[in-house]
Amino acid sequence: MKAITVKDPAAGVEGLTLTDHPAPHAAENDVIVRVHAAGFTSGELDWPGTWTDRAGRDRTPSVPGHELSGVVTELGYGTTGLTVGQRVFGLADWTRDGSLAEFTAVEARNLAPLPSDVDHAVGAALPVSGLTAWQGLFDHGRLQAGQTVLIHGAAGGVGSLAVQLAKRAGATVIGTGRAHNREVALDLGADAFVDLDNERLEDVGEVDVVLDVFGEEIGVRSAGLVRAGGTLVTIAAPPEVEPRYGRSVFFVVEADRARLAELVALVREGSLRVLIGSRHSLSEAPKAFATGRQSGGKPIVVVDES
Repeated sequence: MKAITVKDPAAGVEGLTLTDHPAPHAAENDVIVRVHAAGFTSGELDWPGTWTDRAGRDRTPSVPGHELSGVVTELGYGTTGLTVGQRVFGLADWTRDGSLAEFTAVEARNLAPLPSDVDHAVGAALPVSGLTAWQGLFDHGRLQAGQTVLIHGAAGGVGSLAVQLAKRAGATVIGTGRAHNREVALDLGADAFVDLDNERLEDVGEVDVVLDVFGEEIGVRSAGLVRAGGTLVTIAAPPEVEPRYGRSVFFVVEADRARLAELVALVREGSLRVLIGSRHSLSEAPKAFATGRQSGGKPIVVVDES
């Protein structure tokens, strides 16, 4: 099959190449998915799981990309809950070959059915961003109606969905980002917006929850905004500074079939908008990695147009 592979951790994006790669085998409880659309995270080439398996053994050449939408073509032994020919979307394992390929093997529990009226590009853009937003706000941040949440990167993949989910839950939402993201964030439901280049973050005042996607200086400054009993939630790195009277949580998103089904139901009813940015063919995936941080919305790799 055709796949994007990487061999050399030192090569960076330049090491991404379109190659002929062995087709995956369906292990117990796996399914094989013919990938129609795939998503990725631009920092994947820095993740240990891109280069080694769960036992720490080298697994290169490896296939990056961990978000996918497609059609089940094969069931592994013992697999239940999905059928051949079914449209699905979800997350590939962090330490196995991923979704930037014509086919990929995925644990069935990491996938949810994709309704026929939802585009594969939306299905590929939703898993990491949607689950991260939900888990960050509600599972770790314990956000409740009437509280105030500060969401960094409010027009980005995670932030744009977090703004909508928080607003839907009855919270007051303050978004941040660059000046050109203001209208997008406000249109998604943010009550206020802070231009991090030209406005003072500290003027926000105290908030109950911070959802931080940046870390570093922004993460440090955000810790001082958490009111007593509040929470700083970050996906960037373990926080350098703790809130004085609150708590902090660093987490990595986890697959959740039931939550994926809830998220796609919100998309279908028009309560949740998924921002799709640039679209690329599989051969253009290295370009997508190189420009992923700058493009508006989630960059998607379209593997199969059918």
